[in-house]
Amino acid sequence: MAAPLDDMFSFCVDAGKVASCVEVRFIDNIKGKGLFAKRSIKKGETIFIERPLISAQFLWNALYKYKACEYCLRALETAEENARRLGGIPGLSLPHPELCRVRPEQHQACPQCQVMYCSSECRQAAAEQYHRALCLGPSEEDPDHPINKLKDAWRSVHYPPETSSIMLMAKMVAMVKQAKDKAHVQKLFTHFCSRTANEEEEIAHKLLGEQFRGQLALLHSLFREALYDDHLSRWFVPEGFRSLFALVGTNGQGIGTSSLSQWVHACDALELPAQQREHLDSFIDQLYKDIEKETGDFLNCEGSGLFLLQSSCNHSCIPNAEASFPDNNFLLHLSALCDINQGEEICISYLDCCQRDRSRHSRHKILRENYLFVCSCPKCVSQMDELDVTSEEEEEEEGVAEEVIYSRMNPPTFWTQRPTECFSMV
Repeated sequence: MAAPLDDMFSFCVDAGKVASCVEVRFIDNIKGKGLFAKRSIKKGETIFIERPLISAQFLWNALYKYKACEYCLRALETAEENARRLGGIPGLSLPHPELCRVRPEQHQACPQCQVMYCSSECRQAAAEQYHRALCLGPSEEDPDHPINKLKDAWRSVHYPPETSSIMLMAKMVAMVKQAKDKAHVQKLFTHFCSRTANEEEEIAHKLLGEQFRGQLALLHSLFREALYDDHLSRWFVPEGFRSLFALVGTNGQGIGTSSLSQWVHACDALELPAQQREHLDSFIDQLYKDIEKETGDFLNCEGSGLFLLQSSCNHSCIPNAEASFPDNNFLLHLSALCDINQGEEICISYLDCCQRDRSRHSRHKILRENYLFVCSCPKCVSQMDELDVTSEEEEEEEGVAEEVIYSRMNPPTFWTQRPTECFSMV
């Protein structure tokens, strides 16, 4: 049973305005629902801004000291601190430090477990929504605590780059535990697709295949030990756990935040004399080169979130809208990539820009395994006569990705390749 439409807009900034701009409609039994424009939308227009129902930083990201607010995922390092660490330049000074919006003096820790937040507002919001049920107190660093054992098991199964997090599932349970109206909170999560397989197309989610039976059984056992709640008993039986796993894997939207990236954008917006502009641009270019040399691709604080309204957007390989996080926190901005006519469906891409450039066969493989559908967007329809083959280069890239995420070997001491510009919904 889907959540009421009012619920779908409840996490949007200016929900009333959003409801007058877009609507959620049922399309058919195959595609389910979709998001449609109720009026004409111009290219570049922000269609809506939405906060997630729940979000979590990737566990590998946190382990490698990418400091983010536990609630809103805002980067906690200043732009200068971030640049020094990523570039390996301890004495680096950034010009125009006033453009950095990070305010360390406002940061607060949970008094029990010392988990950090960017503000008292975020600390209080987390405590009210889920953190009281998850706070480990003095056991925060205890490897034998059930929640820490669950985190460690997840990291051993899902090496970076992560694409979802077991902590999304943990926070879902904690939200229900702390909620006064438990039925309403549970009902919110029924809005998200949680199919473990598509019987019509004979597709199963790739993380739920036979080869992962042992890892899933371990995660299920640890999840139950750490979080069991009678109100949610259906989430703790094997099939319920698989559905919950499919829910976060299918609906989780990648979130990327960076104080350095925000500082760079602010620098780009400065009106400067030509010589000063040239000098600043040269400084930034060199900084990115130093970061690439020291740690590989530029790395953000990264995590995943469940967004009610955004999750109703269907996929297209030629999307007319895209999600971004310009506020350096978990607020998702959905913006139009082109003019959208009244009555037209608003579609995003579940693939990153590199994946969209691959062959139709390669795109379909990714979408089938992660989202359980066969794409029939205009681009895919126009390429129907292409042979169902994948180039050697694409096969090699996919093979590396599979090996990275699902290898049972020991993980590397430091991971350098992570998504930066594009965040898929995996």
